[in-house]
Amino acid sequence: MRAAMDPNTMQALCKRMRREVIRAIHSVQTGHPGGSLSCCEILCALYFAHANISPENWLDPGRDKIILSKGHAAPMLYRILAEKGFFPPAEMATLRQLNSRLQGHPYPEKTPGVEVPSGPLGIAYGAALGIAMADRILGRTRCRTYAVLGDGELNEGCVWETTMAASKFCACNLITIVDRNGVQLDGTCCEIMPMGDLEAKFRAFGFHVLTCDGHSVSELVEMLETARDDHQKPTVILANTVKGKGVSFMEGKNIWHGRPIDDAHYQIAMNELKEDANDSVNS
Repeated sequence: MRAAMDPNTMQALCKRMRREVIRAIHSVQTGHPGGSLSCCEILCALYFAHANISPENWLDPGRDKIILSKGHAAPMLYRILAEKGFFPPAEMATLRQLNSRLQGHPYPEKTPGVEVPSGPLGIAYGAALGIAMADRILGRTRCRTYAVLGDGELNEGCVWETTMAASKFCACNLITIVDRNGVQLDGTCCEIMPMGDLEAKFRAFGFHVLTCDGHSVSELVEMLETARDDHQKPTVILANTVKGKGVSFMEGKNIWHGRPIDDAHYQIAMNELKEDANDSVNS
């Protein structure tokens, strides 16, 4: 069941998810902090305010499906899945460790709540389209498939092969969200591989295009509801975000794509993300 969450509660939840992801990555000295922080509100809006997905309906084929195609942001996905009850939050301490269920990239054979494996960028997006098409063929008209991509991921040719197919087959039950933080591993997206006018590109491929502030849960939920009601064509939501959002020294910096967090930077991050009097969710 989709459950509404007021803006203050959601804001506090997102801050707590950021804080605990930073704690987990620092503890094991491995992981991808920048892209995990930028997609926080996107994943929180999906899991806590929009999509019909939970441990209770996990075996129901008519549930919604959420696919993190930018699989390196797994730390944020894992913490949110734990918050939803798919596994204990304490298991975050095993992140990226030998024999852990919480591998460096999502893997459904090991991790409860993960739909498809993702890591090689763009590959899971094609799987998302396949799942959406299967649901439609089998008459599951109420569910939607949500694919979360990074804007650096759009450099991959297979992404555009998927958009062509989604448009051809009118996959209106596929909703794509692009975490448009403008930064990838080696620099800004404009430096590495300029993509030009993404709105125009997706429209040219036959998509309904929506744009929003990717750090506003209310805007994201509004766009997701609009996309859910579109029965004519696939929809893409271009969510404008900041790499490393919430931690000043990480924001917009490609070096924090996958850099370990040392003790000094950890203390700065935790001070900036500390709970305050306006937070309504306890850590």
